[in-house]
Amino acid sequence: MVAVVGLGNMGMAMVSRLRGLGVAPRAWDLDPAKRAAAEAAGAVVPDVLSGITEAVVLLSLPNEAAVAAVLDALLPGLPAGAVIADTSTLSPGAVRDFAARAAVAGCAYLDAPVSGGPAGAAAGTLAMMIGGDAAALDRARPDLDRVATKILHIGASGAGQVAKLVNNLMVATNLVVAGEALRLGARAGVAPEALLPVLNGATGRSAATEINWPRWIASGTFDSGFTAGLMRKDVRLAVALAEAVGAPLDATARAASAWEALSGAVPDAEDFNRLSAAIFDGATA
Repeated sequence: MVAVVGLGNMGMAMVSRLRGLGVAPRAWDLDPAKRAAAEAAGAVVPDVLSGITEAVVLLSLPNEAAVAAVLDALLPGLPAGAVIADTSTLSPGAVRDFAARAAVAGCAYLDAPVSGGPAGAAAGTLAMMIGGDAAALDRARPDLDRVATKILHIGASGAGQVAKLVNNLMVATNLVVAGEALRLGARAGVAPEALLPVLNGATGRSAATEINWPRWIASGTFDSGFTAGLMRKDVRLAVALAEAVGAPLDATARAASAWEALSGAVPDAEDFNRLSAAIFDGATA
């Protein structure tokens, strides 16, 4: 049996996906209400986190402190050779430390951040970026295949996080750019509904214009399941990584600053797509 630890939007979507495939995962979260929801959905919920003893454990946690605390409780009870696939977005340095801790306990830790959001997790169509031991990935792959259609082994421990941070820095930048460019078009007399088909049939397209604007912004739903606070965290991690490795950020740093400057207009708890909408509506950083 596979286990899922961390039952936020992504974790619960993975539980839902596994249940739909006839798998009853073991699941756990600090929040009793989330544990109850997972149990109602058909997951097996132990009384304590140390009751998770599966050979494959998926983590979906908000930050490095949470992952460290979970590993403290999990590692002593996991079987030898167990694989922890951490879908959280963290710093590459932190996940290398976590991998070393797991190795001492006779387990493997893969950094396995994902793209596709809760909808992708529920549909089993996530893209998963893996850093860590290839043999451990092979052991975990049958379970990972249930939630992801694209599993990419990027390289050694930490490589998956580098890929995810590069990806999310581009997503964050593209949302800022799309908001500004569509604002320009609207003020010049051409509305987004007329511009988007042009952009998406030409070379200016990006996921921000092809997916985010039609699905969550133009529709007014703003229900992607990914918050502005989570994107700000990822952008900060990307900026910190750039500073650590000496990679100057010029255009992307300007976009990154917009995510911080507009935190009043788009608080952390709001859907991350609202930042592009706020820029379109006139917000400036």
